[in-house]
Amino acid sequence: MSKTTPNPSHETRTRILEAAVKVFATKGYHDAKVDDIVSEAQTSKGSFYFYFPSKQDIFIALSDTFADLLESKLTEAMQSESHGVQQMDAALRMSLGLFSQYRGLAKIALVQAVGLGAVFEERRRAINDRLTRLIQTRLETAMTEGSIPSLKADVVARAWVGALNEIVIHWIYTGTPPLEESLPALRTFLLQSIGAKL
Repeated sequence: MSKTTPNPSHETRTRILEAAVKVFATKGYHDAKVDDIVSEAQTSKGSFYFYFPSKQDIFIALSDTFADLLESKLTEAMQSESHGVQQMDAALRMSLGLFSQYRGLAKIALVQAVGLGAVFEERRRAINDRLTRLIQTRLETAMTEGSIPSLKADVVARAWVGALNEIVIHWIYTGTPPLEESLPALRTFLLQSIGAKL
């Protein structure tokens, strides 16, 4: 088989995941049925269960997919800048852009996972922990450079994640204000909270 030939197995799995995003985002976890996902993906139940043993497994896979995407894109955005504060600025712009672009995945990972049990809560917390570690590392870099005063980076990073989550979750529920319109005020608030120059 040629290396350029598409992998039908990978395409089927991707189609099922994309269908699951639509179904979960529309119906919620409890009301979504495997049959709904299969129908949306235009595939068979056998194909679904080949990749995902249960509805819970595909929900977790979607949460993990979103966490991986978020972490890789934020890391990439921050690496494009040379200083800690500029890295944080790039990460903030990128994160709001990703949440806006992947609203269905964000809803699944940040809203629907709440209250679904320990397994789901663990996944939701893992996303927040990954974001917190990224921010903490960049805050520590900014402190080392002297661009912000000394602070408790782990606590501040978690507070930043909380502020970002609140803005995004409100937008997921209401659609307002558009995330790009939240950026200037959120940026000012976060940077002032660490004594950075605006």
